[in-house]
Amino acid sequence: MAEKLKIKKGDKVVVITGRSKGVTGEVMSVNRVTDRVVVAGANKVTKHVKPSRTAAGGIEEREAGLHISNVMHADPKDGKPTRVGVKTLDDGRRVRFAKRSGEVIDR
Repeated sequence: MAEKLKIKKGDKVVVITGRSKGVTGEVMSVNRVTDRVVVAGANKVTKHVKPSRTAAGGIEEREAGLHISNVMHADPKDGKPTRVGVKTLDDGRRVRFAKRSGEVIDR
């Protein structure tokens, strides 16, 4: 069974290592089995696409997956990388928060 991850689809993250280091973007997808995420605007690769009936072929540029250890949450206050903690609010909800500033990450 896959491990529970603190990064979810739609989160703002910062790439902390690799050729896209420093890029901030939104998580487009998470693969819990391989521990990989696809971040908008990061880790761009060129892909040769074969033409089909609906789409023309050619060379496309698209985002490839990054290992989850190479990204960190962006702090809601200043956008810098931060660790994530989990706390329970007064109304009983469990939310993720940025350890750098204490801001709640969950909507």
